[in-house]
Amino acid sequence: MQINNSNELQKIARKIRRRIIIMTSELQSGHYSSSLSTVDLLVALYYSELNHDPKNPNSPDRDRFILSKGHAAPALYVMLADMDYFPIDELKTFRQIGSRLEGHPKCHLLPGVDASSGSLAQGFSTSTGIALAGKFDKKDYRVFTLIGDGECQEGQIWEAAMFASHYKLDNLIAIVDRNGLQSDGPTEEVMSLGNLTDKWISFGWHVFEVDGHDMDAILGVFEKIKDIKHKPTVIIANTVKGCGIPIIENDIEYHTMPLNESELKYALECFGDC
Repeated sequence: MQINNSNELQKIARKIRRRIIIMTSELQSGHYSSSLSTVDLLVALYYSELNHDPKNPNSPDRDRFILSKGHAAPALYVMLADMDYFPIDELKTFRQIGSRLEGHPKCHLLPGVDASSGSLAQGFSTSTGIALAGKFDKKDYRVFTLIGDGECQEGQIWEAAMFASHYKLDNLIAIVDRNGLQSDGPTEEVMSLGNLTDKWISFGWHVFEVDGHDMDAILGVFEKIKDIKHKPTVIIANTVKGCGIPIIENDIEYHTMPLNESELKYALECFGDC
């Protein structure tokens, strides 16, 4: 099912955010605020852009998606469940012993997870390898990978970026979740990334910048990347950590701190009945 209507996609995004909050609050664990900043991007990807089929999750011709910032697994799990890769009820098992829904995604456990991730930057390197394999195999699939801005402080990111540029991997699209915060504080205080656009350009990438919560803008960028040839593409998505719940937005204290009862009630009211 492909949806290109931004209003419909925004409704789905609210539903996804609500489920993330319910799932993580029941366990009182999980990186929910880091997940909330990614939701609009994932909804646009899965409902409008990716060539994928939940009924045939291992199709060799499918587009791949790799969540390099693996701690945002709650967003990916809820997204996959919403697309019927596995039953919605399984979300209740998140981070429990024996569950397929571990704290970070594992590809051998869950359909729809194309690569295990969690150690920052490794998912991005895996993405470049999968993209190169697609070139070798003369496949038309694309590889999308979502990385965090704090993750961009890892040297491995830039090694992989050089690799992708050198091999002209125009089937590789990286998305940077530029929410400005990481576990230790603001990214610019922990280790400044400077002009991120110029950095990616200097590594030989084509760069787009977008409001990561503007659905029309996201869809517009996805349309533009189809015309990029002979070089990889990165989308720098300016986002808000904790997006959708005003009392926790841009607040580093909620990186992992569970919502209390009144905060949870407020959060669910923010998303309404969806």
